Amino acid sequence: MNIQSNLILIFCCLQWISLSSSLYFHISETERKCFIEEIPDDTLVIGKYKVESFDEKTNTYVPSTPGIGMHVEVKDPDDKIILSKLYTNEGRFTFTSHTPGEHVICLYSNSTAWFGGQKLRIHLDIDVGEHAVDYQSVSAHEKLTELQLRVRQLLDQVEQITKEQNYQRYREERFRATSESTNQRVLWWSVAQLLVLVIAGFWQMRHLKGFFEAKKLV
Repeated sequence: MNIQSNLILIFCCLQWISLSSSLYFHISETERKCFIEEIPDDTLVIGKYKVESFDEKTNTYVPSTPGIGMHVEVKDPDDKIILSKLYTNEGRFTFTSHTPGEHVICLYSNSTAWFGGQKLRIHLDIDVGEHAVDYQSVSAHEKLTELQLRVRQLLDQVEQITKEQNYQRYREERFRATSESTNQRVLWWSVAQLLVLVIAGFWQMRHLKGFFEAKKLV
């Protein structure tokens, strides 16, 4: 019982660590909206969306017609496209990161309206890592007990935390390298400025000496 209680306590504490986001935004039919997500490497990402269109008669947003689709494009930190696909007006998209860093997720409709078209409201949920796993389906498929399921979730969360820590170390190393490179450039720029001042001073001294000698003042 003590082991079970400790596992449940740790699991509840780790629930505070959230790697999911939910939002909605407004765009026109021809507008493109992009978001940046910092994602560790080898991490599953699942996005769920729903498109609503503005109804001028009721002055509210209602579910859009099936003809309006949503194009999803995802780029990794190296600006390589890892997902580019046209979906329906409601659905989900998935991808797995292979490079740690900032991933750009862009959404835009498949409308060809020339003058903006109607207004759209997009509901978007993004789940990263173990938050993207449907544990109820896992439990039903693998016939896990409640304790086994909680242990499974706990292990997945620990793995995700390890990936996050590795990513933070990766960011720290990049920041340190950038700082050292900047310091080196500042140092060499200061040395160059000093050399220019020394050369200018030496030239001025010679010029003044020649001037005074020509005027026979010295």
